[in-house]
Amino acid sequence: MGVLVNKNTRVLVQGITGREGSFHTKLMLEYGTKIVAGVTPGKGGMNVYGVPVYDTIYEAVENIGEIDASIIFVPAKFASDAVFEAIDADIKTIVVITEGIPVHEELEFVRYAKKKNITIIGPNTPGIMVPGETKIGIMPAHVFKPGNIGLISRSGTLTYEIAREIGKKGYGISTVIGLGGDPVTGLNFIEAYDLFAKDPITKAVVLIGEIGGDAEERFAKYYAELPVKKPVVAYIAGKTAPPGKRMGHAGAIISMGMGDYRSKKQALLKANIPVAEKPSDIPILLSSVLEKL
Repeated sequence: MGVLVNKNTRVLVQGITGREGSFHTKLMLEYGTKIVAGVTPGKGGMNVYGVPVYDTIYEAVENIGEIDASIIFVPAKFASDAVFEAIDADIKTIVVITEGIPVHEELEFVRYAKKKNITIIGPNTPGIMVPGETKIGIMPAHVFKPGNIGLISRSGTLTYEIAREIGKKGYGISTVIGLGGDPVTGLNFIEAYDLFAKDPITKAVVLIGEIGGDAEERFAKYYAELPVKKPVVAYIAGKTAPPGKRMGHAGAIISMGMGDYRSKKQALLKANIPVAEKPSDIPILLSSVLEKL
């Protein structure tokens, strides 16, 4: 069992007939993800690798029954409408792969989802994955091994690299949650950690942050005040980034002296969270905190 999703999660793919949607549908099916339907307006009646395609989510539910999660590959121009359609269909977990969605639209659908107690993962995320059970995203599955380490990340590429380092040392992943690299995300570090805190499988959590914003600092303050907690180790990307220059992600920018590497590292260390200097240090730090349990 994993956090938010598992091998029994029934998944819908929105934008399934597009290049990215069909490509990753094939990979997710090969991994064992239970994809029950796809949606592309005007393409109803088709099928993609055996998955039936409908014009709307309403039609999909009418024909195949309840859907637990949706993954969205819809282009940015139409992605918000797709998210709202999924929310209104009461799909409880919505993974938004699309990048480049206007910030004001992200704010609107994230706020709407929270009101309806629906979890948005992303936007601009590699997705969520329970190794050995299900992959609802675009991660390269072979680097993730099943285990008891929770992984929360703002960066797709670093997620893969650190998962590989963790696996090389004999550890595995319980669930990986890609928060997304945009300034607005459905989940933040605090909410994702709380999910792992309740998960009986997860023994420790790896937090992969990056420069920009104050999400890591807010998590550090929250974590420091918890009376009972699971161990957390961290890595922050962007150590050498120049102020004022955006680094890859829309959220990764230092401005007015806020959100730089030094402030994040200091906040985490102050909360008694070890911070790795490089990805390969993560399993060493994990060994240290797990030995104390």
